[in-house]
Amino acid sequence: MLDSNILNQVREVFSSLTSDITLSVIRNSTDAQSKEFTAFIDDIASTSDKINATYAEGDHFSFSILHDGKQTGISFRGIPNGHEFTSLLLAVLNADGKGKNLPDSAITARIKALRGKEIRLQTYVSLTCTNCPDVVQALNVMALANPNITHEMIDGGLWQDEVTRLNIQGVPSVFLNGEPFHTGRGDLGTLLGKLEDKLGTDHDAEAGGVEHNYDVVVLGGGPAGASSAIYSARKGLRVAVVAERIGGQVNDTTEIANVTSVPKTTGTKLAADLRTHLNDYPIDIFDNRKVMAVNLQEAVKRVSVRGGETFLAPAVIVATGANWRRLGLPDEEKYIGHGEHFCPHCDGPFYKDKDIAVIGGGNSGIEAAIDLAGICRHVTVLEFADSLRADDVLQQKMASLPNVELFTSTQTTALLGDGTRLTGIRVKDRKTEEEHDITLDGIFVQIGLMPNSDVVNGQVELSPRKEIIIDATNRTNVSGVYAAGDVTTVPYKQITIAMGEGAKAALSAFDDRVRGVIQ
Repeated sequence: MLDSNILNQVREVFSSLTSDITLSVIRNSTDAQSKEFTAFIDDIASTSDKINATYAEGDHFSFSILHDGKQTGISFRGIPNGHEFTSLLLAVLNADGKGKNLPDSAITARIKALRGKEIRLQTYVSLTCTNCPDVVQALNVMALANPNITHEMIDGGLWQDEVTRLNIQGVPSVFLNGEPFHTGRGDLGTLLGKLEDKLGTDHDAEAGGVEHNYDVVVLGGGPAGASSAIYSARKGLRVAVVAERIGGQVNDTTEIANVTSVPKTTGTKLAADLRTHLNDYPIDIFDNRKVMAVNLQEAVKRVSVRGGETFLAPAVIVATGANWRRLGLPDEEKYIGHGEHFCPHCDGPFYKDKDIAVIGGGNSGIEAAIDLAGICRHVTVLEFADSLRADDVLQQKMASLPNVELFTSTQTTALLGDGTRLTGIRVKDRKTEEEHDITLDGIFVQIGLMPNSDVVNGQVELSPRKEIIIDATNRTNVSGVYAAGDVTTVPYKQITIAMGEGAKAALSAFDDRVRGVIQ
């Protein structure tokens, strides 16, 4: 099933295995796909003498991973191909105690402290979804760390009746003990925090709190944050990166073609490259951390994260980026993942031959409309302004598509649905003030980004758009506090610009240190 080149690569990946790994398979030999699925498992098992496969009959295909004969809590219902192939490779490596995605001791302690004797997690995925692997891999790691946790990846494409019964309209869709728990992208820190809120925890943040002292603390691990940390480390300073995930919003970008000297790359590749570059320097990376509070007014700044850790430094560079901007309408929260989406690549396949709307007429909105036009029956594009803001080449491409309809000067005023599923939207013509309803199966919101500045609100000066106000040297109005990238007032939110801004912020912080402005 797997070609020889892929098999050779997998052999290289598994060459360091030291434990016995068993792929324990349940299959229905009469199923038409059983032969194909079995061939996949046999191929994987053939890549290392440390891996073997066992087979038993059942009513469907699934397999679990055993380490030295003991269940790890990780299982897959369906074949983890496509974007989930990496999830399988990492699950095997992680079971053997290897892999760069294994959490550090502080995060592991929080996972082990989750309350509950049976924590059964299931993630429904699409093999074309770029956000799903992050969730699958994070929950697999939790299963390895806590014997009370089990996690099953389920290929939604193979279980359409189940997907329909559970009213799943977006992926990844996570269920906890049979109940909906999480929809959409997520990282280990986010998912762990939600589990702590839902289940409770025996982790004592006060007793387990640790203080980390550095010369520079960088908040955020995207292009701006990584650049800040690298330039600071090059000056010989002790640097920590505190972030929810390395790469930040870049992880959610499928195709990138605007980084100078790199004609084309992907978000996941760029995020991995950022981590690789960070690891070339003595930079301490604290990812999967959510900043809960900051005190930036004193000479030594304090940054507190969930779980009880505190980071101290005379210089803090805020590079927390931005997130998808929402519509801000009543009931929006309940429809996210149930008709309202932000990632056309992840959730578009759920709307095959259905009617959808794209809200937003910038580059991302028109690119989404073009992509979705190849999947959906009809695409309605709604733009608030009098004209589109997208590049001409994108507008021309969209105009050539017969199933795309454009409305400008149009405002979305309400989400319509039954409380569990979106069925349409109400829009207003901004020229005539007339309103009417549009029946739709789903909407994809592409109206820009909102700066992640809440944590420093009240600590540094913000613009009316909640961006951190900086000068030409990336200094804020507070001595020793600098900011870079999409969270700031710098115009043009681009990866290349964010990288340059991060370098500027680091150089300004170092200059202030040399001149004695900060210690």
